[in-house]
Amino acid sequence: MPADARAPVATAPRVLVVEDDATLAEVVQAYLERESFDVSVAADGQTGLDQALRTAPDLVILDLMLPVLDGFEVCRRLRQVLPIPVIMLTARGEEDDRIAGLELGADDYLTKPFSPRELTARVNAVLRRASGGLAPTSPTTLTAGTIELDVVVHEARRDGQVMALTAKEFDLLAYFMAHPRRAFRRDELLEHVWGWTYGDTATVTVHVRRLREKVEADPSRPVHLCTVRGVGYRFEP
Repeated sequence: MPADARAPVATAPRVLVVEDDATLAEVVQAYLERESFDVSVAADGQTGLDQALRTAPDLVILDLMLPVLDGFEVCRRLRQVLPIPVIMLTARGEEDDRIAGLELGADDYLTKPFSPRELTARVNAVLRRASGGLAPTSPTTLTAGTIELDVVVHEARRDGQVMALTAKEFDLLAYFMAHPRRAFRRDELLEHVWGWTYGDTATVTVHVRRLREKVEADPSRPVHLCTVRGVGYRFEP
């Protein structure tokens, strides 16, 4: 077979682990590499941010408590430039920390201690969502008022202008727009969009709030992402 007729070789997803605990970083790296990921490690926030901006990995696993720059600041600066999926790690179980991370644009989080197997499952789930969350049989373009989503190129526009949505925000908006006027409980959205059958529904609340800031003319008086009291949320086209 001629060389130019060969099928292209699929490349392994590239994951950057930003973690100052050398032992934990080594364990995570070894486990993910056994699962065929291409893994690199940074031991402080500034080095991790510089490496992420330079190499644009497919996903970043980011500890919150880091030297030089903490995980919150790394995520904030990264989100200003690139829509790379982020999974945050924290030794603190307080809800405020989780919500703060999600508000900065993190796609998922894990509280230490965690199992490498669970981390791998979360990585796979986030990467699947980042590559496009709707089934091939779904419409390739979704519209509502001045909002338009192209699920093939993974692009969202409002009034003709591209919106800077994270992978999770895009998937959540696409799910809402594919099911107009249907009320969803937060746990239903957690299952259908995040793929979790259990978890913290504050994740959904934070993402809806972030979406409103981007798709609504007046986020305090939403016309698309409406709250259904006692239930959850409904999307009005």
